[in-house]
Amino acid sequence: MEISLIRHGKSEWNEHMPITCQEFANWVEQYDYMGVVEELIYPLDSLEKIKKAKVIYTSHLKRAIQSATLLNPKANIVSDSLFRETELPIPSIKLQGLKLTPSKWTVILRCLWLFGYSSNEISYKNDKKRAEKAALFLVEAAMQYNSITLVGHGFFNILIAKELQKLGWKGKRTPYTKHWSCTTYFL
Repeated sequence: MEISLIRHGKSEWNEHMPITCQEFANWVEQYDYMGVVEELIYPLDSLEKIKKAKVIYTSHLKRAIQSATLLNPKANIVSDSLFRETELPIPSIKLQGLKLTPSKWTVILRCLWLFGYSSNEISYKNDKKRAEKAALFLVEAAMQYNSITLVGHGFFNILIAKELQKLGWKGKRTPYTKHWSCTTYFL
């Protein structure tokens, strides 16, 4: 049995001007809304695994669904919000008009998230529980179909991979995080 984790393609949303933390929330909405850049060629490993998979799972976000379709237009795709990316906890306080690029906000907020900062239901603890549930779901699917693929997101794929390894699945310790990259786990 095998479970392959593929990271979605690069987003079409490429606005990188400095913004405030509150504006970053709108930036994330645009990032989630946009599709991915269609490439001339895709990694061979990703193409092979997605072609071999009996079922391809994705998150409900457009970039994951579109990536799966670009890799295999004839695929049996099942989308579920269970596989969505880990969200970033955006502080509600104003930070004196501090403006940073979206990539810098992402790093800062991701670090805060990893160290336990949360807002509403967005927390590392909750995402780890969701990753455990997602890994169990994928294991059950692999038991049924033998070979499955998830086209998902960088950080959430990392959390799923850790859970798969706890369940005895073998593969790369940390999945590849480059766009379109594929990491496969075996049992």
